[in-house]
Amino acid sequence: MIFRLIIAICLAVAACAFAGRPAHSRPASGIPEQAIARTLVAQIDSFTGLAARFQAAVQQHASPRQLQQLFLQTRLAYKKFEWAAEYFNPAVARLVNGEPVPEAEPVIDADPSQNYGPGRVRIVQPEGLQVIEGILYPQYDTARTNELLERLGRLQVNAARYKPYFNNIDILSGQVFDAARLEVFRIMSLGIAGFDAQLSLNCLNEAATALDGVQAAIDHYGGGIPFQSATTYLRNNPDFNNFNRAVFITTYANPIADGLVRLEGQLHIPAIRYNRLLRQDATTPFDKDAFNADAYAPGPEYLTSDKKISLGKILFSDPILSGTGTRSCASCHRPDLAFADGMVRNTVIGSQDLLDRNTPTLLNAALQPAFFYDLRANTLEEQAWDVLHNEKEMQSSVQMAVGRLRQDSAYRRLFAEAFPAGSDPAARPAIDTLQLMNALAAYVRSLVRLNSRFDDYMRGDSAAMAPQEIRGFNLFMGKARCGTCHYMPLFNGVFPPQYDRMETEVIGVPGAIKRTGGGPGKSIDEDMGRYAIVRVPFLQHAFKTTTIRNARLTAPYMHNGVFGTLDEVMDFYNNGGAAGLAYGKPPAADGSGWAVDNQTLARDSLHLTTGEKNAIIAFIGSLDSR
Repeated sequence: MIFRLIIAICLAVAACAFAGRPAHSRPASGIPEQAIARTLVAQIDSFTGLAARFQAAVQQHASPRQLQQLFLQTRLAYKKFEWAAEYFNPAVARLVNGEPVPEAEPVIDADPSQNYGPGRVRIVQPEGLQVIEGILYPQYDTARTNELLERLGRLQVNAARYKPYFNNIDILSGQVFDAARLEVFRIMSLGIAGFDAQLSLNCLNEAATALDGVQAAIDHYGGGIPFQSATTYLRNNPDFNNFNRAVFITTYANPIADGLVRLEGQLHIPAIRYNRLLRQDATTPFDKDAFNADAYAPGPEYLTSDKKISLGKILFSDPILSGTGTRSCASCHRPDLAFADGMVRNTVIGSQDLLDRNTPTLLNAALQPAFFYDLRANTLEEQAWDVLHNEKEMQSSVQMAVGRLRQDSAYRRLFAEAFPAGSDPAARPAIDTLQLMNALAAYVRSLVRLNSRFDDYMRGDSAAMAPQEIRGFNLFMGKARCGTCHYMPLFNGVFPPQYDRMETEVIGVPGAIKRTGGGPGKSIDEDMGRYAIVRVPFLQHAFKTTTIRNARLTAPYMHNGVFGTLDEVMDFYNNGGAAGLAYGKPPAADGSGWAVDNQTLARDSLHLTTGEKNAIIAFIGSLDSR
C-alpha cells in the first residue's frame, strides 16, 4: 500500500541520518548492532535450511503429520527474526509470511503504457507461510502437492533476500529498540489473536518464540526486562480458546514494553523519528496519548490547532454549508448519538428517499488512513470535499460554501484567526476552500476518544472491567476470532503495529432482514463496496472494517444498517457470514448454505454459546467513550 511505501522511505531517510552519527553516540561502539546482524543472518540460514528440509520431505511423500510438524518448526524459525524482518524489509516479509489473500496496491506515477489493471492498481498475489498453512490444515490437500513444492522453493529464495540486507546495511540501536517495541505490540494485537496461525492455532508458542527473538537482540544492551516470565506464561498456557489474553497483556506484555522504553532511555540511545499513527514515545498502545490524530494530515500546514478546532466545530453545525441551507454535518453525525444518527440510513437531502449507506460514527475517525466504507478518500480533507459535493448528502460545493462564508463578517474573523496570513495579508483571499476543508477536518481530528473502561483496565485499573467483560475480551481475541479483523486497541481495520493501511473484508452482508420471524433475507446486499472504486473481482462486496468502539451506541450496523442489534450481528458472524446462511448465489458445493466466492470471513461456525455471545457484547460495551 502507499502507506507502506511512505514508511519505508522514512526509515531509509532515518537510517541515512543516523548512520552519520559519531561512534560515541552509539552503545559499545556499534558492537551490539554488529552482533545482532550476525545473529539475524544465522537465523535466516536456519529458516531456509528448515524450508529446504520441509521441501525434501514433501518430495519423499512424508506423512501429513510429519509435514505439519515441519511446517510448525519452519514458522517458529521465522518467528525468531520476525521483529527484524517486519521492520527492516516489510516487502520481503509479505512474501515470507504475508496474508493469504490477494491485495490491490495503487500504482503511483505509473507509466500509462504499462498494464497495471483496472483502477491503476498492481495485484499482489498471496505468498509465503500462511498460504502454505492453508494447504496443510485442517488436513493436507494432496491435490496441491506440486503447488506446495513450488511455494516452498520460492519461500527459500525470498527469505534469502534478507541476508544481503543484514550483511551490508548498518543496523542502528535506535532501530533495534523501535523494532523490538513494535514486535511486542504485534504480539499483543495479532500474535495472541492467531492472526497468522488461524488454522494451525500454534500462535501462543509462536508468540513465545517471537519474544525469544526480541530478547536475544535486547540482551546485548542489558537485562532486567521480564521476557522470561512472559514466554513461560505463553508456553504453560497453550490452549488457544482458553488463553487469558487480558492477564498476558497487563501482567506480562505491558511490563516488557515499559522495560524497553526505560532501558533505551538509560542508555541514551538516539531515537529513530518519523511520522506514524502510533507515537514512537508511547510506552504501550494503551497510553493516553499513544495515537497521533494528525498522522494522516496532508502536510504540516494542515496540522490541528485549537482555533481550527473551534472554527470547525461551528462549521460542523451550520447548515450554511449545504446547497439548500437545510442540512449540516451534525444533522447526520449527531454528538448525542456518538456522532452517528441512529437510523438505518439517513435521507437524501430535500427528500424522503434513503441514502445508499448507513452513517458511521466520527469518534476516532482520524485514526485511520482511508475513509468511507469503500476507502475512496485518503484524508479527512478529501472526505469533507466529497460530502459537500455529494448530490444526495449536501448538494453543495466548497466554492459555494466559501462564497457564503465570505459574506459573513464573523466567519471572516474566525478564519483569519485560525489561518493567519503571515507577512502579507493581501496575498490570499479572506477564506479559501482548503481552509474550509481543513477546519472541518481539524474538528473531526479532535474527536479522538480512547478513554473507555477498557482503556482504563489496560492502563492498570483492574477494577475498570467486570468479569463478564474480561471474559468477552478474551473470547473476542480468541475463540470468536473478532480480533483478526478488528485489531486491538483501535478495534478497526487499521493494520498494527505500523498502522499504515486500512483493511477491507468480504463478509456477505444481506440486503434485508425479515423482521417477521427474524433471520436474514434471501439475497446479498447489491452494494459492491470497494469494487466500485477498484474493479478487481476479489473486492466485490468488500467494505472497510469499521471500529467497534462505541458500537453499543451506534446501532444499526453494517454499511446498509441491516442489523438492528448486536445480538443479530453476533449471530451473523457465529454462523459464518454469507457462506453459513441460506442466501446468496450460487449454492455451496457441499450444500451447506450459499457461497460468496470471495468471502474473507471464515465460513464455518464459531460454535459460540449464548453465554459467550453475551460476554462479547458486554465487552463491546466496555469500549464506550466517556
